[in-house]
Amino acid sequence: MWDWIVNILAVVLGGIQSFAVDWGLSIIILVVIIRLILTPLQLKSTKSQARMQVLQPKLMEIQEKYADDPQKQSEMMQKFYSENKFNPLGGCLPLLIQMPVLFALFTLLRDIPKYLEVKGDFRFFGIMPDLSASVSGTLTTDPMRSIPYVVALLLFAVLTLIPTLMQARNQTGSQAQSMKTMAIVMSVMMLWIGWSLPAGVLLYYDVSTGWQVIQQIFVTQKVMEKAKEEEQERMENAPLEVDVVRRERRQRPHKKN
Repeated sequence: MWDWIVNILAVVLGGIQSFAVDWGLSIIILVVIIRLILTPLQLKSTKSQARMQVLQPKLMEIQEKYADDPQKQSEMMQKFYSENKFNPLGGCLPLLIQMPVLFALFTLLRDIPKYLEVKGDFRFFGIMPDLSASVSGTLTTDPMRSIPYVVALLLFAVLTLIPTLMQARNQTGSQAQSMKTMAIVMSVMMLWIGWSLPAGVLLYYDVSTGWQVIQQIFVTQKVMEKAKEEEQERMENAPLEVDVVRRERRQRPHKKN
């Protein structure tokens, strides 16, 4: 099912390699291209996350108020999203776009001859002699040669941890603790997953996530703070909604003659 994406990726990567010469450098250039394309979506996603944090107290209030009536709760939350023009899935779009690229790259590197005509070594300069090899494979055949592969695997785990921990700083209480716990669990899982992944996939992910961390420090945080301020100001200036409960009209007692 990934073949059409893999074929497109193979054409793009082959085109980049024709002037970059090195396959590892080609993967890095591919990351830069994809990240530049995704930057507007990433900024939009950041604003969506900031709005979500501002709107969270109101959403929790709706959940508590209609806890005994799930249908009414769902209706009120949909109404709230509609009134505030908010899409709860808006922050997931950049990730959803990147996942097919990772899966396609994994498929491509697992069976290179099927998709690419590789002339010379499929390597990253002298650092990684074979980008299709995995950490488990290089440790078995040549432990000394495996050092760059192990470093890439450790970065694979650490760079998964950092962005989530940075996001956790913007949360409070149990939600922040949950995000930290999730980050640690994900990092351990990444070590297990990355153990048998082709080194080219590790290289792609490390460079892409490194870009994300730098972007988060210098750009995303400022965008989020500004978006939060704008959303809080909008909420404060929004017309106050008052629930009016009409009293039941009772008939006046008639005077007896």
